[in-house]
Amino acid sequence: MSLNRREMLRLGSAGAAGLILSSAAASQALPGLLTPATPAPKPLVPAQPQALTAPGGIDPQLFARAKAALDQHRLWIRDSIGVVDFSKPSSEPRFYVVDLASGAVESHLVAHGRGSDPAHSGWLEKFSNDFGSYASSNGTYTTGDYYDGKYGLSMKVAGLDWSNNNAEPRAIVIHNAWYAEPEMIQQHGMLGRSEGCFAMPKTSQWAVMRKLAGGRMIYADKLA
Repeated sequence: MSLNRREMLRLGSAGAAGLILSSAAASQALPGLLTPATPAPKPLVPAQPQALTAPGGIDPQLFARAKAALDQHRLWIRDSIGVVDFSKPSSEPRFYVVDLASGAVESHLVAHGRGSDPAHSGWLEKFSNDFGSYASSNGTYTTGDYYDGKYGLSMKVAGLDWSNNNAEPRAIVIHNAWYAEPEMIQQHGMLGRSEGCFAMPKTSQWAVMRKLAGGRMIYADKLA
């Protein structure tokens, strides 16, 4: 079939118009095609549990026991606690006062009972809760009232565990003593022994009583 000149011109114009419309449609779709795809969110990585750390050089296992005791006995005053590490000899500071909010730690000398160290080696060998044992007891304590006694102003403590619940009737207290002063270490390599009390240098006793008064916790134990 042959086409005359008029029909060819009409078909040519229609083809050009189609090309223009196709280009316009492509220009509308192209920006969308060039827009970068939104990156897929990265999968959440679960936080790794933090390893238990203990402040101020306290043995982590002993500190964990002290924290567990604080929760177990539901003690409501929880800003500061005392932790006593009787695994260490009496020549080393082993009574720690811990500020649980800041992690600040003070360490002090403290004597143990003569019934806990019969050979006077400077190391605590055993605990006892018995009357007349003159030994130190392990476990959880809370601080009590001030009183004026043999060594001046002192502080009562109460035992909360089966291993130290005779502390009050045994008159186990916090007090200072001449045999707990640092000079004893210089002369004998160790402190003297108490009758089960937390006997300390006078300056340490004042610092400990000031920060742990009012029913705060003291946890004393030996790991090995």
